[in-house]
Amino acid sequence: MMSNPEHGLPFLPGTSFTDSTKTAFHRSQTLNYRHGYAMARRPTVGIGGDRLQVNQLSQADLDELANKAPLLTYGEPKPAAPPNFIPAHVAFDKKVLRFDAYFQEDVSMSTEEHYRIRQVNIYYFLEDDSMSVMEPTVENSGILQGKLIKRQRLPKNDRGDHYHWKDLNRGINITIYGKTFHIVECDRFTQEFLESQGIELNPPEKMALDPYTELRKQPLHQYVTPSDFDQLKQFLTFDKQVLRFYAIWDDTDSMFGECRNYIIHYYLMDDTVEIREVHERNNGRDPFPLLMNRQRMPKVLVANAENFPQCVLEISDQEVSEWYTAKDFIVGKPLTILGRTFFIYDCDPFTRRYYKEKFGISDLPRIDVGKKEPPRIKQELPPYNGFGPVEDSAQNCFALVPKAPKKDVIKMLMNDNKVLRYLASLESPYPEDKDRRFVFSYFLATDMISIFEPPVRNSGIIGGKFLGRTKVVKPHSSVENPVYYGPSDFFIGAVIEVFGHRFIIRDTDNYVLKYMESNAAQYSPEALLSIQNHIRKREAPAPELEKLAFTKFLWLCSESHSKDSSISTSTVAFSSLTPLCWV
Repeated sequence: MMSNPEHGLPFLPGTSFTDSTKTAFHRSQTLNYRHGYAMARRPTVGIGGDRLQVNQLSQADLDELANKAPLLTYGEPKPAAPPNFIPAHVAFDKKVLRFDAYFQEDVSMSTEEHYRIRQVNIYYFLEDDSMSVMEPTVENSGILQGKLIKRQRLPKNDRGDHYHWKDLNRGINITIYGKTFHIVECDRFTQEFLESQGIELNPPEKMALDPYTELRKQPLHQYVTPSDFDQLKQFLTFDKQVLRFYAIWDDTDSMFGECRNYIIHYYLMDDTVEIREVHERNNGRDPFPLLMNRQRMPKVLVANAENFPQCVLEISDQEVSEWYTAKDFIVGKPLTILGRTFFIYDCDPFTRRYYKEKFGISDLPRIDVGKKEPPRIKQELPPYNGFGPVEDSAQNCFALVPKAPKKDVIKMLMNDNKVLRYLASLESPYPEDKDRRFVFSYFLATDMISIFEPPVRNSGIIGGKFLGRTKVVKPHSSVENPVYYGPSDFFIGAVIEVFGHRFIIRDTDNYVLKYMESNAAQYSPEALLSIQNHIRKREAPAPELEKLAFTKFLWLCSESHSKDSSISTSTVAFSSLTPLCWV
């Protein structure tokens, strides 16, 4: 509509003229910025600055005109036709609500189960509000399964009411013909339908499982995809190539345990392991060559293979998650194989080259596992009790059944019946002992000494055996380590102390001089010289009376010595002795 109409020629072809004097043809600006914001404004002039012949309406007026129904032009609108009526059996055709439920059934005639859990599906048909209960088939259950309740309207109570979909929800119990079903879950369509009708669903629950059925379930067979590793190539490449390791098994911590040596062979052709025993001479063991036959060694078993009867059945890949390989055998590290811990301390040169080329290990050590023998514990004897010889008493400490001390048989055979005799006087403060004389007999075969005192008439002293055959200990020796008198201790002027009695050697026979000259290494030069000087002095001419007196004394000695068995066995008789000088 025009607010100020101007009359003129109609705007038709041939009736419009162009102003030739007009030079401005620009359009007015409608975009502008105000306070930093882009603002749009309506144009007030037309092209070239001509005045617009239209009403200046606001945006609100324009919006009102745009939304105003054209009632004045077209009149009242005709009412829409009502929608077509759709019956329920058509609207809800093939629309079914599904609920997962279970019920518990008592078992009275079984010792393995007391109750049984049976899972069912409850179907609610929206087209006629009917319901049915179906039980999924369980293989080898022995129960007639399938349709438990056929499709029908199920009674809700005794008043004649029936179950409606508004009565069904998750986590509730419903009773149908005396059986109580517990609903645990529903499908997605059922959930969306109930929520669209304004019903708040309970949280889902876990379906109960039948304990006896779960007990009878067998584990599913697992199929393992075969590896692309070419075993034939490994066999052809590493045929007759064996890694050899030297190991020990230290079982000394257990009772009667010991440390034993083994050789471990690792066959590269099939990754098998063999353990051989190393036998030593006279070790007391049967020479059985193998501790473990050649086979693959499991490193890590699966969790459910702990009760696997390994002693009667072979272990397969299903019971083992990891096998031993060549990289597990490292020198200097322990290795546990079938419960035994082996310590690898060395390997052969081929194994060293293989580890250097394959794994880059070039410094495999050689470990010394030889154990040093502990120092022997010195056996200490108890203190001497004074009964019998020290050697004989010490035999009680060496064996449970004591044996006689061992004798030097060679010495006894070489010195049999060889006796060294000496004449001695008793050193005593008593005057009656001044004239007493004693004959010492030293037996070279046993290093024993016997002392005989020749009887003298009217002396008041009973002569005879003064000391039987025995070894005499030197006075300054200890009881634990006794030192006995030997042939080198007897010479002219020597003092011999026998059990508290002091004797001085006065004379000897010619056989002693011969023995000393033949065994000069056992005697000191002074002792040998003293015997030689005394023999020369004795062989010098002497008065006749002294010779007769000494001859009579020797006769008495020989007569008394013949009564002693120890003296009678001597090869040299006193009657054959050269007359001794009486001192």
